[in-house]
Amino acid sequence: MRVSVFLDGANFFYMQKDGLRQFIDPKKLYDYISTEIGQIEDAYYYIGQDAPPDAQQQSYLDALPNMGFAVVTKQIKSIYDQSSGQTKQKANLDIEIVLDMFNTIDNYDLAVLISGDGDFDRALQLLKARGKKFKVLSTGRFIARELRQTAGMHYIDLSTILDKVKKL
Repeated sequence: MRVSVFLDGANFFYMQKDGLRQFIDPKKLYDYISTEIGQIEDAYYYIGQDAPPDAQQQSYLDALPNMGFAVVTKQIKSIYDQSSGQTKQKANLDIEIVLDMFNTIDNYDLAVLISGDGDFDRALQLLKARGKKFKVLSTGRFIARELRQTAGMHYIDLSTILDKVKKL
């Protein structure tokens, strides 16, 4: 089974920090997918990047290709919310993830989405309509209801594999 991995870095970070309260080693996660799910053809890690990136973030980004991930970055933007008076930082990469899912559709039999964002629900429905299989890796607290319903038995809660993928 040829597999492509699409990892939503922002969602992945908050799943670990606030959901699991434990960090995952991306290399161990890559190895888990290649061992338990299928042969990885491509693995993409989508992440917002500070401009300029701080040393710790740059070190992490530099390590990802050595773990097997192609890194797709977008500059983080500051967005001012007039109603709350607060500034939020955002680098929405959802469209890049969906475009890559469909532009590389002939390269894989199964897509692994590592995100719980409900915005990906329609993309998964369209993959299924095109005869593609998929898995969704997330956590119970960070997966949108509609994404969980679409994934059904193809959902893997990261807490159930934490012993195999956690950062030591």
